[in-house]
Amino acid sequence: MEYSFVHPGAKIGKNTVIEPFCYIAENVEIGDNCHIGPHATIFDYARIGDGCKVFPGAVIGAEPQDLKFNGEVTYVEIGCNTTIRECATINRGTAASGKFVTKVGSNCLIMSYVHIAHDCSVGNNCIFSSYAAVAGETDVDDWAILGGGALCHQFSRIGAHSMVGGASAVNKDVPPYVIAARNPFSFEGINIVGLRRRGFNNAAIEEIREIYRVIYDEGENVSDACRRVESAFPDSDYKRNILNFIQASKRGIVK
Repeated sequence: MEYSFVHPGAKIGKNTVIEPFCYIAENVEIGDNCHIGPHATIFDYARIGDGCKVFPGAVIGAEPQDLKFNGEVTYVEIGCNTTIRECATINRGTAASGKFVTKVGSNCLIMSYVHIAHDCSVGNNCIFSSYAAVAGETDVDDWAILGGGALCHQFSRIGAHSMVGGASAVNKDVPPYVIAARNPFSFEGINIVGLRRRGFNNAAIEEIREIYRVIYDEGENVSDACRRVESAFPDSDYKRNILNFIQASKRGIVK
């Protein structure tokens, strides 16, 4: 901790290393076995779990970039074993949203220059490639991947096990298990490589493919396609995850 400013009120876990020239504010909690690299900044009301790595220049817990913010106490919460690379920024939540917290789960990789805005919720095992940015109140479910330079409109939702291609402008929700990319932003198919890496068997992948064939390739509107999926496919976790996501979408799903 030599040459760093660590407020005496900050709670630092066992075996946590803080490199020189860091700034760690009073109302900060950092878990055990973390590594905070030089020139990292961790502001008030940040909570960081065990085993995390924060690289040089990262800023965690800065006030939200939202004109409705009035200095209220809000939080950033980061799970365990998450890596936050150089110059990434994760802002606190807001009271106006009713959430008061920005969350990043466990086992995530947040690469360099990523921005996670106020009141976002990022699940576990997610990867955000360099220069990706998610605007306020975006929800990203478990195992999702954002390619480099992807930009997500506020209030967007990215489904579990999905992948957003690099340099994409996300203006609609991305359902689970799919790839979406390009400009204009569009559905590109099933995330087959990702699903296989995570242990999905051929039968599961084929079921997911067939469900999305009905939704995207049969020429019906989304509501009618979902009703057909509901009646034509046996009940399963994959079917339920897809339909629940689509039915809950407020922005509509990617075309």
